[in-house]
Amino acid sequence: MEVCGKQIRFRGRLVRIAYLDAEGYRFLDDPDAALALLRRSQPRADLFTFIQRLSNRSPEHDYPMEPDNFAVLPVSTFDEWITHQIRFKARNKIRKAEKMGVSAREAPFDDDLIRGIHAIYNESPTRQGRRFWHYGKDFEAVRSTTATFLDQSIFIGAFFQGEMIGFAKLVADEKRTQAGLMHIVAMNRHRDLAPNNALVARAVAACAERNIPSLWYAHFSYGKREGDTLADFKRHNGFEKVEVPRYYVPLTLAGRAALRLGLHHSLLELVPAPAIMQYRKIRNLWYSRKFAGLESA
Repeated sequence: MEVCGKQIRFRGRLVRIAYLDAEGYRFLDDPDAALALLRRSQPRADLFTFIQRLSNRSPEHDYPMEPDNFAVLPVSTFDEWITHQIRFKARNKIRKAEKMGVSAREAPFDDDLIRGIHAIYNESPTRQGRRFWHYGKDFEAVRSTTATFLDQSIFIGAFFQGEMIGFAKLVADEKRTQAGLMHIVAMNRHRDLAPNNALVARAVAACAERNIPSLWYAHFSYGKREGDTLADFKRHNGFEKVEVPRYYVPLTLAGRAALRLGLHHSLLELVPAPAIMQYRKIRNLWYSRKFAGLESA
């Protein structure tokens, strides 16, 4: 569905929640107009949720609001980042990548880039203990999923001995007030070369060169889960937890009731942290056994 020139998606069964398809990369200029259209549209949503830009952290609207968090890196210059914003461990990994011969640079959207991404995606069926949903895609499927937001995208490749061993897709918002790491993936077999650190370094440089003041990398914490290896990676590379207003606007009576009862939250946000940790251990073990042959191939 398109509303005010923006694509809208829906999630949820008991409570249908509408949201911007490109949340974080595109924003509503006139939420009131969008809400008026959503109330008259079909299929009907119970709630509509949206966020503000990172540059506007104080609430600008009177709708029901909750804080949402993102991992954000303020960008001024590359030298400021490499000298003062990142931690010793991350700085050493960037230097290690350079010494080992890893080169990170911007890459055009062409067949060579897609071939490299295709090889990275199909290296392993799991990543970070979860099934990797890009695994098994053919060349054209990879091209299609990579081609989103081309007019706002910057592609970065990490290369070693002529092979692309990692890539990042950086997407800026329409006003270039922020850019997000939509994808950052590297080959597991080259993990010791620190390609992800090299990719982040080049992403920071890309933002600095274009005067984009904020680089964000998904959420800093998810539900009640704060500490994990990905959060540590973000922290070591200078990302900070930043909260911005997230609005939940009821569009139906069911939406009003759901908001009062807290039914707009995911199950992950309601489960105690120890239970989540135990579930992740079981899931990781199950996937490691299921894909043991493919992982070692």
